[in-house]
Amino acid sequence: MDFVTGEILYIDKPLEWTSFDVVKRLRGVILHRLHRKKFKVGHAGTLDPLATGVMVVVTGRATKLIESLQAGVKEYVATVRLGATTPSFDLETEIDAEYPTDHITIDAVREILPRFIGRIEQVPPAFSACKVDGKRAYKMARKGHEVELKPKVLVIDEIELFDFDSESMILTLRIVCSKGTYIRALARDIGEVLGSGAHLVGLRRTRVGDVCIDKCLSVEQAVEMIRNAEITFPDDDEQSSND
Repeated sequence: MDFVTGEILYIDKPLEWTSFDVVKRLRGVILHRLHRKKFKVGHAGTLDPLATGVMVVVTGRATKLIESLQAGVKEYVATVRLGATTPSFDLETEIDAEYPTDHITIDAVREILPRFIGRIEQVPPAFSACKVDGKRAYKMARKGHEVELKPKVLVIDEIELFDFDSESMILTLRIVCSKGTYIRALARDIGEVLGSGAHLVGLRRTRVGDVCIDKCLSVEQAVEMIRNAEITFPDDDEQSSND
């Protein structure tokens, strides 16, 4: 493997790990193999700690490709609970309000979903990495400050209804969308259009560009691959392998 010229690794991010946690773990192993104290390792497209699935990790000179890699279309399987909201629109925060759901049927869900397909405007969650006056919105929100974010234009190509449990009010959706889409915000908006509330209770990214989840490595599989790989270096790199 040539980490200096650049490798692209596709990882199945574990639940409760941050994207930085994944990068830190892999960077540590790469640094050991390269006998270095510093080395560029980055990722394309952040996943929230409560989300799992496809995460793109890049090394060395390939970090220049991050912008183009994260521009690819993404696919998610989202689990949404109707009838209640949370400040973060997911399970990071406690339920702050509950709403009636007796009027919600599977036909009602099917009727409203097409409204979210195509080019739409979406207001990002206050608990997000968006910046307000140079500060991360989530840092302000966690301190109890009111955060106002402007709507962003994005594209949702597909929304497919996988399942609807009318007793638990749990909705499972497959969503294909552009970079910058907040599935948590989509859950919020679906709840509002249904005349109720909603929040995300599960999220798995199943595809980025042409790479599907079945092509991804677990973190530990990636660690073992790096540990056992034959390391090569470009001709113009001063570092040589001592392995």
